[in-house]
Amino acid sequence: MKPGDPSSGLLPFIQPGDGGQPGEGDKSVQAYNYRLCMTRTKENLVPWSEIRPAGYDEKQYELLARYIEALEKSGKPATGIFMGPTPMPNDKTDTNNSGAFSTDYIGKNYAYPEADYATREQIAREHADYIKGLLYFLSTCERLPQHVRDTVNKWGFAKDEFAGTGHFPPQMYVREARRMISDYVATEADCRWQRKCEDAVGLGAYNMDSHNCQRIVQNGVVRNEGDVQVGVAGPYPISYRSIVPKAEQAENLLVPVCLAATHIAYGSIRMEPVFMAMGQSAATAAVFAIDARTTVQKVDYASLKARLLIDGQILEWTGPAPTPAALKPHLEGLVLDDEQAAKTGEWQDGALSSSARIGEGYLHDGNADKGQLRVAWTPEIKTAGEYEIILHFPSNANRAKNVPVTVAGGGASQTIKVNQQNKSDRQSLGRFQLPAGKGTLITVSNEGTDGHVIADGVQLLKVAP
Repeated sequence: MKPGDPSSGLLPFIQPGDGGQPGEGDKSVQAYNYRLCMTRTKENLVPWSEIRPAGYDEKQYELLARYIEALEKSGKPATGIFMGPTPMPNDKTDTNNSGAFSTDYIGKNYAYPEADYATREQIAREHADYIKGLLYFLSTCERLPQHVRDTVNKWGFAKDEFAGTGHFPPQMYVREARRMISDYVATEADCRWQRKCEDAVGLGAYNMDSHNCQRIVQNGVVRNEGDVQVGVAGPYPISYRSIVPKAEQAENLLVPVCLAATHIAYGSIRMEPVFMAMGQSAATAAVFAIDARTTVQKVDYASLKARLLIDGQILEWTGPAPTPAALKPHLEGLVLDDEQAAKTGEWQDGALSSSARIGEGYLHDGNADKGQLRVAWTPEIKTAGEYEIILHFPSNANRAKNVPVTVAGGGASQTIKVNQQNKSDRQSLGRFQLPAGKGTLITVSNEGTDGHVIADGVQLLKVAP
């Protein structure tokens, strides 16, 4: 609660714990919010000053206040409204979450998937109050810079929308909740084209997308965890078995929305066009089951497929295939991927990149939040001695030419500027005397950089004596 004093406890909207271990299952669910309809047309604008929620407490938003103060001090002052207003007709918006602290109520929806109706209503009210409080705070808190309040106050709810609910949307955006487990569970492998079902009833194509699941403290820094933005290999088929329960569980049920999919695969599937396609296929399958007086599991797929194709359903992607991934080089020595690094700040996942030299992806800073992002590797060195350290990255013309990389070990520290437009996709940082064990730290920062900063991996080569 007190700046610089970890013993004073956590601020509101930060969760206790270390976030868990990679690969462990938990009850975390990606964050929900409400999609807001906003406007800047004064005649049709409901000002934020009129939406103060009951029980509003400015102190609840202390983390946001400190975040804005940090932005101001960094020389990169806040210029937006901490939301993502997508333009719509008539000077209105479809406004979604955007950034580290926004309309997503992170970590406050875990009970929702298995809750009763009354508890779900309570969770929805808490989400609405959080967002209203956020808007009221940003528009009225005198602690915030005047330019922040002025920018936010140019907006308001559209007066001619949602009049029956105080101009606030009545439906919470439930991105993910309970899902079925059937005889075919769609996984990341489907999205990557690493496997292909033979009983398709539609295609998915959106990237594997998850909003943050928790907000925790790691290495003394607040971090949002769970955001995933990774592209798919191309439009991929979704199995009929994914929308049909196991036969021993139900024989007359089709599930086009809460279908069988892992968290990552559902992040791609969970788009309205896909739900529409699944709904069409489910309805057609239901007719086949009724007419044949059989169960949904025993519907003849060949007949169903023929009908769906006649009706214009697309069951297989026949467009351009994705570019095959280039073979990654075999790298000698000690090699560490970005997944093995400690991360500070809101790094973004690179696409499933054929250009990533180490692992299957990389991190990038989105050319934003300069000075706030770091990636640090702590290699475990078996034998002390002289090592050449090489930074690997997929190069591009939009990359920074002055990425600071610091090597600290053996009581010495040196910072090297790396040009990530280098088409060799790598740069030697030099030779260093390194101690055995975990006494070496290699850190990539985006401090003062002039383009996108990439963190893919590092390679350590022992120099022969």
